[in-house]
Amino acid sequence: MEIPVKSVKQSTEIRQAGLVDAALKLAAQRSPSDITTSDLAQAVGITQGAVFRHFSNKEAVWLAVLDWTADTLMRRLQMAADAELAKPDKLAPLAALKAVFMAHVDFVVAHPGVPRVIFQELQHAQDTALKARVRGLMQQYRRLLMGVLERAQEQRLLAPGSDLQAAAVLFVGSVQGLVMQSLISGEVRAMAQQAPAVFTIYLRGLAATGSRRSTSRNTS
Repeated sequence: MEIPVKSVKQSTEIRQAGLVDAALKLAAQRSPSDITTSDLAQAVGITQGAVFRHFSNKEAVWLAVLDWTADTLMRRLQMAADAELAKPDKLAPLAALKAVFMAHVDFVVAHPGVPRVIFQELQHAQDTALKARVRGLMQQYRRLLMGVLERAQEQRLLAPGSDLQAAAVLFVGSVQGLVMQSLISGEVRAMAQQAPAVFTIYLRGLAATGSRRSTSRNTS
């Protein structure tokens, strides 16, 4: 009996998704560079040879991991921002910034293997396809942040003369700092407890004087 092409495609997509999930879970436990295709095969219950029916090599698995990360993370961040921006509240852009900040932290807490994969790849001096994927993710992230920051600036919620590019860099750097500390300490879930206070400090340096106290009440 001939198996329909559509069924084969769906089966392949399901297996690929399983391997991506396995790679992320293993990366949360040890260095991604130490994870072999044999490890991935064992994690999903298939032979090592079967892995290569779905991915040409191990790099292709990590590319798929980064593609999943970019799609999933950016969708969640955009939804978090949009939910706040849709509210009829003058301070909505600042609330949207906090929502994006917390959504990113929650994503890392749920998927601690993601930053391990990204940070390891960025250590390589040479340019790679994986590093290009990371750059693409960061470009999408900055575009999202700039859109929200521009809304805040238009509504005069930011301190006069605020450098929006620098504000976006500091925003991402604040999240990355929390991530690095959590990976060093091994207490990834502590990020969720520390994040609100870190964001409050970030916002104090950015928000216009008149909106600071109101924002702290409305986004708490």
